[in-house]
Amino acid sequence: MEKIELRKEQALEYHAQGRPGKIEVTPTKEAKTQRDLSLAYSPGVAEPCKEIAKNPEDVYKYTAKGNLVAVISNGTAVLGLGNIGPEAGKPVMEGKGVLFKIFADIDVFDIEINETDPEKFVQIVKALEPTFGGINLEDIKAPECFYIEQELKKQMNIPVMHDDQHGTAIISGAALLNALELQKKKIEKSKFVVNGAGAAAMACCQLYISLGAKYENFILFDKDGVLHEGRTDLDQVKLKFAIKKSDVTLSKAMKDADVFLGLSVGNVVTQDMVKSMAKHPIVFAMANPDPEISYEEATAARKDIIMATGRSDYPNMVNNVLGFPYIFRGALDVRATQINEPMKLAAVKALAELAKSPVPDIVNMAYNKKTITFGPEYIIPKPVDPRLLATVAPAVAKAAIESGVAQKTIQNWDTYTVALNKRLGLDNQLLRILSNKAKRDPKRLVFAEADNLKILKAASIVYDEGLAYPILLGEETKIKKIAVDNNIDISELPIIDPRQDEHEEKREHYSEIFFNKRQRKGFNKYESLKIMKDRNHFGCMMVETGDADAMISGLTRNYTDAIKPALQIIGTEDNVKKIAGMYLLLTKRGPLFLADTTVNFNPTAEELADITLMVAQEVRNFNIIPRIAMLSYSNFGSSNSAEAKLVAKAVKILKQKNPSLIVDGEMQGSLAFNKEILKDNYPFSELVDENVNVLIFPNLTAGNISYNLLKELGGEDGIGPILLGIKKPVHVLQLGSTVRNIVNIAIIAVVDAQLKCKQHSENEVQQSKWWKRLKKKSNN
Repeated sequence: MEKIELRKEQALEYHAQGRPGKIEVTPTKEAKTQRDLSLAYSPGVAEPCKEIAKNPEDVYKYTAKGNLVAVISNGTAVLGLGNIGPEAGKPVMEGKGVLFKIFADIDVFDIEINETDPEKFVQIVKALEPTFGGINLEDIKAPECFYIEQELKKQMNIPVMHDDQHGTAIISGAALLNALELQKKKIEKSKFVVNGAGAAAMACCQLYISLGAKYENFILFDKDGVLHEGRTDLDQVKLKFAIKKSDVTLSKAMKDADVFLGLSVGNVVTQDMVKSMAKHPIVFAMANPDPEISYEEATAARKDIIMATGRSDYPNMVNNVLGFPYIFRGALDVRATQINEPMKLAAVKALAELAKSPVPDIVNMAYNKKTITFGPEYIIPKPVDPRLLATVAPAVAKAAIESGVAQKTIQNWDTYTVALNKRLGLDNQLLRILSNKAKRDPKRLVFAEADNLKILKAASIVYDEGLAYPILLGEETKIKKIAVDNNIDISELPIIDPRQDEHEEKREHYSEIFFNKRQRKGFNKYESLKIMKDRNHFGCMMVETGDADAMISGLTRNYTDAIKPALQIIGTEDNVKKIAGMYLLLTKRGPLFLADTTVNFNPTAEELADITLMVAQEVRNFNIIPRIAMLSYSNFGSSNSAEAKLVAKAVKILKQKNPSLIVDGEMQGSLAFNKEILKDNYPFSELVDENVNVLIFPNLTAGNISYNLLKELGGEDGIGPILLGIKKPVHVLQLGSTVRNIVNIAIIAVVDAQLKCKQHSENEVQQSKWWKRLKKKSNN
């Protein structure tokens, strides 16, 4: 699949829908009663004010300063858009704030300053020091960015970092150390060619010097050619890298070079240049979206090359998100007065070492690899690696302490690591991981209700993001009109109307199979043929016969009616007596799985145990260990009612069938999450000191009501329902599902299909070709 394509309409809708923008301020204390408000503001707020007045350091004790970073820009160098001004740059700064929060639990205010004079800019930012624990400078053009960062670091006593410079330097530095090790090269002897001499490139060169490279081994180029001593436009930093000769070209410089670093423009390096490099070359072509030389061309030119780019669709992506959240996290946690060279080098070495350690299964799953191992195609960690926070932040914090810029020490590093992991929940990257996994092996996904606006929006997103190959079922004229009226591009997607004569042969083929399955279950031959005009039946038959890999339906019809064709045509998995429905909630605690929420009204103890085993297996498929609470209104026999006994009996059956399963009950919902009460009152429970991530409800009423209340009142992101027990992937949407939920279910369906299909890599090529033929036929 290609790199993600984001259409203009999708990007604008994402930013405009609901509350405009991407961030909000949420109170961390209760503010519901008059007493709460009196404590939050006048008169209670006077007390911390007086304490801070006596001891300014108490600002970290009584306010959010210690976890608050300012993302500050004047909009003079925004992404690839250039000098677009502070207002136009605001969406980028908000986006940076989102990354700080989701990767390191750091709060952010984005501040866009209407000032281009460097000295005035410095004065403005310096005046903000009482508010923030750190300053992240963003998208400020060179050379002003160098002066601004340098002055602010001198004048402020909180960490200041221009991520555009140092983020790229730190991540590429880690990649460089590992690439040199694999290529058996010494950094002090390696010859570097650098194309681009902007902020990021110069920061990279200076950091490589700190890692051991030599000035005399560098040749740098900018838009005016090679940096040589005769030029009068070079600052003091660039002059250190200037060479004597003025006639050196990029082609000449590349001959016998060990390392090429590109932070310039696309397609300026040729295969012949790469061929002229020294043995075992290293090429970091990081121009975006088109690198200085494509991955395919570079690896075709040299089999002994190690290549990195700034793109996610090739190995070794140099991505700043591997650095800045964790660097600031470590700096804030020891109240560092600056981010100095030892802290940056500590981040480099921590990232480099992490790439050499065994990769967690959840990362392997995200990239559809059996085992990702340190080597030419894996020299830096993946952005979804859950170990990054607890690896890089402590390394940076230790360096701050050892280099004397920390105002606070950490007494117990093990406790600190546990606290870091608790900030986000180790499993809370689940959706990103599942998305990555879907993209690695996309499947053919039938949307049975394609004459619906939400479905078309979702199908377009699914295709653009490379998650699946959508197949749209419905009346072609109607579907295309909806798409045109709403500016949805579905020109690449095949449309099938099962009622049309051109599909008569396929309907007859499907009807024969269906009749053989249902001939003694209420269907005659004529009815079997007629029902194939129904999109749900036709779509299920596509999945059953291998003409598609998965199907989504149910947005516009009764849940039971939507499930029925799947049961009639595809049937249940072996040894499954009853299917079940599960929801996934993405909470601050981590993923929470709830079942049965959609199918079984009043299961017996045996059925409840079977449902639990299906849920446990599905949770394991997500590479998460299930820790299951069997819920009731009773706690371990406190009630003698039939309902409570049923759940207790289900627990006994589960322990007989799978003794290693972490499960207990019956228990009340609150007890499942209150470790202290559980430990004090029921120390025998298997869930003592466990983080419960699966809730099994005694009946459908309890499960469905609980899910909907949690989702609506808790504001949690819900995915589902996820149908369990069907032999092949068919998932049924809930009435009123949002576009986001449909896309999430599509991701689940694709991952489900990957698990249930054999020979994934071979099938992908065939599936892609089949889908393209279908698309071509449909468009004709």
